[in-house]
Amino acid sequence: MSGTKLLALILIVAGVLGLAYGSFTYTQDTHTTQVGPIKLSVKDQKTVNVPVWAGAGLIIAGVVLLVVRGKN
Repeated sequence: MSGTKLLALILIVAGVLGLAYGSFTYTQDTHTTQVGPIKLSVKDQKTVNVPVWAGAGLIIAGVVLLVVRGKN
């Protein structure tokens, strides 16, 4: 499998996942402190929304790469 086909498939899969899930959440450590034997930490959960146009754009870009590469 060539690099271009692999990239196209990765773009298509990423676009489908972006459309299917719509967002993803991750946890970020913001503050950590240690007072003697006690360790305190603050973790924030952040959500990133994936726009529909971005997911569709990734799918289209992947398909275009497959079609253009297939003709050559």
